[in-house]
Amino acid sequence: MPPRRPTTKGFARSSTLLQDRIRKASESRGFAESRLLTQWSETVGEEIAAIARPVKVGYGRGGMGATLTLLTTGAQAPMLEMQKEQLRAKVNGVYGYNAISRITITQTAPTGFADGQASFQHRAAKPAPPAPNPEAVAEARRIAAPVADAGLREALEALAQNVLTRSKR
Repeated sequence: MPPRRPTTKGFARSSTLLQDRIRKASESRGFAESRLLTQWSETVGEEIAAIARPVKVGYGRGGMGATLTLLTTGAQAPMLEMQKEQLRAKVNGVYGYNAISRITITQTAPTGFADGQASFQHRAAKPAPPAPNPEAVAEARRIAAPVADAGLREALEALAQNVLTRSKR
């Protein structure tokens, strides 16, 4: 049997090239498991990932459990406060043992100091509204054509277009 030919042709995945740098950067902030940072939304869920992100893992002097610090906006902090135990269980699932004993929440504005400047919006973008039906647009123009005032005519066209394209319930 002939020897197997390499299929990468000298190319490497970007994740393998960046793996050491990501590990060093995450370990400098206390994250022994960089998967917690890179897969934050899969770990805690899209809803929590949209309002909070991990900032630091701090280890106490006694070495018994670590403290995970989460960054969120002031309005979302009470929501996270009520879910601390569930978050702790999910995060410890990544580590495989009870590594995190406490979670602290740091509040900031969405555009605050250095760590607070990042956006919390991790949700997928809303799909664009469908293009208007050309027949409905033409009918709306025909209906609003007799109106002399331009502003009122545009408003009536928009209203007629909405009524004509509304889905039947």
